[in-house]
Amino acid sequence: MLVFSDVTDLDLAETLVCGQSFRWILQPDGSFAGVAYGRSVKVRMDGSTLYIDGAEERDRELWSNYFDLSEDYGRIRSEISLIHPVLREAAAYAPGIRVLRQEPYEALCTFIISQNNNIKRIKGIVQRLCDSFGEPLPDGNHAFPTALAMSSLTVEDLAPLRAGFRARYLTDAAQKVHSGEVDLELCRTADYGRARAELMKITGVGVKVADCTLLFGMHRVEAFPVDVWMKRAMERLFPGMTPDDFGNHAGIAQQYIFHYSRMHPEIFGND
Repeated sequence: MLVFSDVTDLDLAETLVCGQSFRWILQPDGSFAGVAYGRSVKVRMDGSTLYIDGAEERDRELWSNYFDLSEDYGRIRSEISLIHPVLREAAAYAPGIRVLRQEPYEALCTFIISQNNNIKRIKGIVQRLCDSFGEPLPDGNHAFPTALAMSSLTVEDLAPLRAGFRARYLTDAAQKVHSGEVDLELCRTADYGRARAELMKITGVGVKVADCTLLFGMHRVEAFPVDVWMKRAMERLFPGMTPDDFGNHAGIAQQYIFHYSRMHPEIFGND
């Protein structure tokens, strides 16, 4: 077990079920079981202490990075709260949201799957993908399959996942990432427009999926994904503003806005 003390600004429920990751399952005792980077663990908070059951000491940095524990979210909230009063309210509403640092290829695939989908169904497809093609782990779970493992799969191979039209996008993503035609490492550091264009070489990857991949898979926190829900939130809560107006931590602001909007449907009336 790994123990992280003096952890602030981390609410596991707000962070793990807000739609940025799809492999965490709430347990009866309030903990979350999940798989990340080929490690199957259970995480729980007790006050300001984070416990990661099943994690090894040699992976301390990996899990610290995954939960972005070195970043000062209190400072970021203070900075972005100056941008707009509604953003200040949204950030104060869910101060425990952190942006996870996920494995890039997994983030790419899961957000391809997320297109025109709901969280419950996304989780089901992702679970079937892992169970069918991921490396088995000692506890019976499976790692997320690699681009190599998926590169030889066909749409027919993916039919049991019930992913629909997204199966063709997944096979194209696997082939292009494995072959190097799409360079995920380049996307970490390249100019933002260049990084987005690199991902959009993949069939079915538009601006929204590319932005989600950059934010949640490469920790490009300048990314501000806009789906139908966020479009409504921007129009209603931030009229006349664009993603560029949210600064260098736009992606973190986006998470506060997204969660706040989902939890306050009355904002939108009969829209």
